[in-house]
Amino acid sequence: MTTTATFEEIKAKQRATWGSGDYGKIAWVTVPVAEALAAAVDPRPGATVLDVATGTGHVAIAAARHFAVVSGIDYVPELVATAEQRAKAEGLTVDFREADAENLPFADNSFDYVVSAIGVMFTADHQRAADELVRVAEPGGRIGLASWTPTGFIGQLLKTVGRHAAPPPGALPPTRWGTEEVLRELFGDRVSSIETTVAKVTQRFASAEHFADFFLTYYGPTYKAAERLDEDGRRAFRADVIALANASNHASDGTLACDWEYLIAIATKA
Repeated sequence: MTTTATFEEIKAKQRATWGSGDYGKIAWVTVPVAEALAAAVDPRPGATVLDVATGTGHVAIAAARHFAVVSGIDYVPELVATAEQRAKAEGLTVDFREADAENLPFADNSFDYVVSAIGVMFTADHQRAADELVRVAEPGGRIGLASWTPTGFIGQLLKTVGRHAAPPPGALPPTRWGTEEVLRELFGDRVSSIETTVAKVTQRFASAEHFADFFLTYYGPTYKAAERLDEDGRRAFRADVIALANASNHASDGTLACDWEYLIAIATKA
């Protein structure tokens, strides 16, 4: 008999996942997505911005370059430390702190903009996370999200992970956030509008094998999945990741070029 895990149990596993591997070596891959979200939100100088599940600080730093007043939170302390180092290296002031996206340490109606790029989608309790995004945004404020789609390359990669190392019973697929329908359900009538755009970013690697080994070594979800498998299981897992990459490859020079699809959503708080 399978027992459904609680959201707190799932969150603990997720925190361990994102603290494994070396996300700092993966994070730069998502820089174009973060920049696209920052451009779509376009925070005005002096506006207050919160970057939820900031990771190594991509969107927070982009917003700070707009001369906004920026805060960024993440529940993995190592990622927060990296974000602080990056902001310091550019001479930018950002209030980074360790905190939980499902329990934001800010008052109601605190921010003009609340954003998250490939971050809040990986929370355990999606509804609670969405409630927090709305709560801390001021009326008329904008909530900007960038999330991998279920049918895109990373959506398919995460499904491949799940086939080899099943997620905890009760865990919600993170790519739900990559569909407008689910976002409308999560936010409900607390937002006056939601505008969505499907976009793609082209990622390049030396080969499909290079991509597989890079992600199996550094990316938390694939790293932890491989860790749970025996030698034969890891070999089969790697083969499926290579096959997925090859099936998506549009390079003609012997390297790997794949388009990774994501959804940008901009909601306005009612």
